[in-house]
Amino acid sequence: MRSRYFAIGLVSSALLSSALLAGCGGSTPVSPASPTSPDSTVSASGPAALVVAEPAPAPDEVFVGAGDIAKCGVGDAEATARLLDRIPGTVFTLGDNVQDVGAAEEYEKCFEPTWGRHRSRMLTTLGNHDFFGGHGRPYYSYFGASAGPSGLGYYATTLGAWQIISLNSEIDASPGSAQFAWLKAELAASPAACTLAMWHRPLFTSGPNDAGAHMRDIWRLLGQHGAEFVLSGHNHQYERFAPQDADGRPDPRGMRQFVVGTGGYPLYGRARSVANSEVFHSDAWGVLKLTLKSASYAWEFIPVDGRNFRDSGTGVCTVPAVR
Repeated sequence: MRSRYFAIGLVSSALLSSALLAGCGGSTPVSPASPTSPDSTVSASGPAALVVAEPAPAPDEVFVGAGDIAKCGVGDAEATARLLDRIPGTVFTLGDNVQDVGAAEEYEKCFEPTWGRHRSRMLTTLGNHDFFGGHGRPYYSYFGASAGPSGLGYYATTLGAWQIISLNSEIDASPGSAQFAWLKAELAASPAACTLAMWHRPLFTSGPNDAGAHMRDIWRLLGQHGAEFVLSGHNHQYERFAPQDADGRPDPRGMRQFVVGTGGYPLYGRARSVANSEVFHSDAWGVLKLTLKSASYAWEFIPVDGRNFRDSGTGVCTVPAVR
């Protein structure tokens, strides 16, 4: 949680001089009933002080979604889309919006009739299956501004008090890369109180698909700037990790990770045991609903109709190690 500041300023010497003259009969005294400005307070026992009020807290924002979503005739993207029908807010996707090859036809025939009805309120992430389609060209064409600058696959925006960062785990993310340099500058310049990041390939996972080890330096950079958590997909299950550092060591000031590959594509089970995994479930499609507050957040996994699995909790925003 980043600090807020307020300023205190003394009244001008001209006003003080006027008050002194009034005491000697040299000018008309200011009436005690004279109004002060709405954002100031005057002390009755000493020099007046101007207090600039803190800005009102940003309103709570709902951020809801999943990854690994639509393939025609397979899975059930319509069931998760029906969840979105009754949840307000901004919708996120965590990549592999379509299967298998990221073709324009897959977006139009598989995604559009389901999650596509919420496209106007989406922030999206590029996955490996999206990237298969000519380095993501159909993905950028279909989602437009919701996918950020065409051809990059990474962008940042704000939502309430939060900085939202979508990154591209299909390209170079090392310290020498353009993506890393962009992120470093973006984090340094952001005044947001809290930060979350999302990319497709998770750094930590108990699923069968390989972890995105090339995102480790990105994780470390985000952690240095006090980011709260990371959202990923790629493995088709739900998994929540305890706060940890980039090397997988438990750290109460580290980032939490959610793997939410439950958007509708067929699910698969645990392939390995990974440290710091707190919750794992692979028998329910569903969406993760996040309530983003001015200095904290809450999460809730909501399954499709007919399933009972739930996971929920809360967290607070952290003070960054660097600024």
